[in-house]
This record gives sequence, structure tokens and C-alpha cells, in this order.
Amino acid sequence: MTGAGPLAGLRVLEVGHILAGPYATMLLADLGAQVTKVEPPGGDLSRQVSDAYFASLNRGKRSICVDLAAPAGQDRLHELVRDADALLVNLKPSAVERFGLTYEALKPFNERLVCVALTGWGMEAGDTPAFDYVVQAATGVAALTGEPDGPPMLPGYSSADNSAGLAAALGLLAQVVSGRGGQVEVSLRDVMLSQLNYHAAAWLNDGAAPRRLGGAHAYYVPAQLFPTAEGHLALFITHDGFWRAFAAEAGIEGYATMAERAARRDEVIAAVTKALAGDSAAAWEARLSPLGVPAGAVRTLPEALAEAPDAVIEAGGHRLVGSPFRIAGQVPSYGPPPRLGEHGDLL
Repeated sequence: MTGAGPLAGLRVLEVGHILAGPYATMLLADLGAQVTKVEPPGGDLSRQVSDAYFASLNRGKRSICVDLAAPAGQDRLHELVRDADALLVNLKPSAVERFGLTYEALKPFNERLVCVALTGWGMEAGDTPAFDYVVQAATGVAALTGEPDGPPMLPGYSSADNSAGLAAALGLLAQVVSGRGGQVEVSLRDVMLSQLNYHAAAWLNDGAAPRRLGGAHAYYVPAQLFPTAEGHLALFITHDGFWRAFAAEAGIEGYATMAERAARRDEVIAAVTKALAGDSAAAWEARLSPLGVPAGAVRTLPEALAEAPDAVIEAGGHRLVGSPFRIAGQVPSYGPPPRLGEHGDLL
């Protein structure tokens, strides 16, 4: 059946640009929340990228065009806040303060309002630019990515923005569930440091600095990408049972325990690389999957989407990847992205 979504009735205002904030509120809209973008006269900057780009972050929302720098715009903001459950702001700290987008500024208009400030470094850290790749560089993510003897690298998508968007949506819902209004802060820096959990713990507790391993896992061996006769294979051996099944299929002897494989990493990697060279990545996936061994051939995004047609939806004439949340008994309804000011005049 098609349901209204578990967040039906939740009213969320969004003030922000590009990715992290709009992604957070789109996830809420996918779950049934009414999300209203409060856009400046020029609109969300992502409108300038492409229609498909904007749609990928803003489907199913409403748009009201408001000049928050003008007194009339502030009056309109306060009207909107009175009927809202939450406000998510994705601007630099000085703009958040200047436009009165904090809980302290808006509490007189709605004491139960939940205000989420999604920034790069935190509200007290100033306006230092905090774009996704800059944050990945600053938090150690880039230093961990790439080949051991090569330069640091970045993943091919906006991992900091997307991760921060998820965290902001979770923080917003947590405060709403509490039944109290208040201020929630989420920064890209804190989110990425949090996601380096076990790497950070190793350094903070044992003084073990993380190393760049070419994408290999720091603890599990073998757990990385391997070349094959055709294509690359991701192999992720996390315990001895997986190793026994893999080693028997690949014709490798020894290295029976996780501790031994970690201690003899280079030998293990060499042995696995040699064995995998005897067949293609697709063939290895077909051989190992029935054995329960975590392995997968590297696919391009077009190939991955072709194999996951249920993940692709249509919204306003755009084909997009749908919500990652699958809820029993509910088929999400995806609305189109809003035209600038479609649901309210410029003030």
C-alpha cells in the first residue's frame, strides 16, 4: 500500500544551499515530513548546477522565496516558525546568527521549535570555509586514502556532506522525539572524526597512528581490492571461517588465524593476489558468494544501477535514486522538486 509516511505531520523548514542540509531534509521529506525550503531571491545555489542535481537533493519539498536580510523577510520567517516543528540551517555561523536562525532568536515565536545548525566546524569556530573536500583533508580522511607510497586521495563522492546530512537528520528527529524545543549543532568536522572511530581509538589509547594502506582494512587481512584476470575484486575476510572457505576455493594453504594473517600481511596479500589472477572478478564473485564469502566484483555506477532497478524512482520528470529507508507497508510517494518561490512570494 502507499502510506503517508512515518513522519507525516512533521513540519520542517530548511535554510541552506547545495548538499548537506538539503540532503538531510530530503530524507525527512521522503519519510513523509512536509519540508519547506526558505530560499533567498537567487535561490539555492544548487539550482545553478543543473536541474537534475537540484532534483537529487530537493524532491518532494515546497519552496518559499524570502529575503531574510529584509525586515519583511524576518516577519515572514517568524510567521513560518510559529507553525513549524523544526528548522534546519546549513549556512556559515555568522549568517546563522545574522539572520536570527538560532533557537534563542526564535524561541519567542515558538518555544517548542527544534533548531539544527549544520556547519563546517561548529558555531563557535568562525566562518573558515568548510567545503566537503576541505573537511576530508583536515580530519585525516584524505591522509588515509590512496596507495601507501602515493599521494593522499579523496573518494569520488561527497562523503562529508552526505554523512553530515544523515547526522543532522538524526539529531533533528532525536530532539523532536524528546518533546522539547532547543538547539542542535552538527558539524562536518565532528561527523567525519566520529566516522574514524576505530582509527581514532587506536591512536588515542595505544598511540598507533593509522597508515595509508591503499584501501585495505587496518585490522582484517585480506580485506581490500585485488586485481584479477579481468577486473578487480573486493574481498572482505573478517574471521577465520571466511578464510577457510576462501582459501579452500582459491587453493591457498596456511595463515589459519586472524592474528597470523595480520602479522604476515604482505605474504597473505601476495598469495591472494596470485590466486585471484587465475580467474576474472565476475567469476570469483560467482564462485565465492555461494560459499558465504564476502566478495564482489567492482562495478561502475551505471552497472550498479542497472542491477538495482528497485532503487531508481521518478520525481518530477527526473530519474533519481530513491530513499534508502524501506518501511513495511509503505510505498514512498516522491514529489517533484519545487520551482523557486512556488509556494510563496518573494518578501
